Amino acid sequence: MTSRASHPALQPGGTAVITGGANGIGLAAGIQYASMGMNVLVADRDVDQLKVAEGALQTAAANGAKTMGRTCDVSIAAEVNTLAQIAKETFGDVSVLMNNAGAGMNPGKPWENADGWKKLLDVNLWGVIHGVHAFVPAMLDAGKPGLVINTGSKQGITRPPGNSAYNLSKAGVIAFTESLAHELRQIEGCALTAHLLVPGFTYTGMISQFLPEKPDAAWTSEQVVDFMLKSLETNDFYILCPDNDVSREMDERRIQWNADDLIKNRPALSRWHADYADAFADFVKS
Repeated sequence: MTSRASHPALQPGGTAVITGGANGIGLAAGIQYASMGMNVLVADRDVDQLKVAEGALQTAAANGAKTMGRTCDVSIAAEVNTLAQIAKETFGDVSVLMNNAGAGMNPGKPWENADGWKKLLDVNLWGVIHGVHAFVPAMLDAGKPGLVINTGSKQGITRPPGNSAYNLSKAGVIAFTESLAHELRQIEGCALTAHLLVPGFTYTGMISQFLPEKPDAAWTSEQVVDFMLKSLETNDFYILCPDNDVSREMDERRIQWNADDLIKNRPALSRWHADYADAFADFVKS
C-alpha cells in the first residue's frame, strides 16, 4: 500500500487550507494532514466548533507542523481573500486547498423563497468559486505540486427530489470543478490539479442535527478522507465514495439511469416517476 503522504502535494512542511473545517469531513481531513506533518489552516463560521477543532489539530500535529483556525464566511469574497492572505503570511505557499464548506438548508420549491435559494447558493457554489479565485492564482505562481479539492454531492449528479436548491448548488460545483480541471491541464508543466470529492452518506455535523447517533448505513468522515487520499494517489478526478448501504455498482447504475433520461427522452427525474418505477427496479437488478 502506498503511503498516504506519497502524493507530492501531501508532504511534511506543506500547507493545507480547508473551509468548513471545524467538523465533519473538513476536520477529519485537517487532522490527517496535520498527522502527516503538514501545516493546516481550517476556516469555519462556527466559532465554538472552531475552538474544539483547533485543539484536535494541535494534538494531531506531527513533525513540527503548525495549525490554525480562523472564522470565515465563504459566501463573502472579501473574507476568503483575507483567509488567503493569512495563509500566505503565516505558512507561505499553499499546497492543498479544500473548498469543503457547505450548507444544507432547504429553501423550498423552485418558485419559493428566492432569498433562501440565494443564501444556499452563496455558500455551496459561490463559496467554492471564491476559494478558487482567492487561492489558485498564487498556487499557480508558486509552480509547486498542488491540489484543489472541491466537495460535491451525489445529489448534484442524480438530483433527487426534496431539496432542489441544494441539488442545483452541487451540480454547479461539479460543472465548475470539471472546467477548473480542464483549464489547469491546458497550462504547460502545471503541477496543480483539481479534484471533485463526492461523499456518500456520511455522518457529519450537518447530519447529526437530525440524527443524534450514526446510522449503520453511514460512513464516518474519517472513512471518507481515507478513501479520498487513496484516490488522490491514482490522480482520480471523480472521487466517488460508497457508504455502508450504497455500493459503487449501485451508484453507477443510478448515474447511468439519470444520464439516460436525456438520451432516451424520458420525463425529468424519471427514477422517481411512477410510470418508470418498475423499469428502474429492473435496471438496477440487471
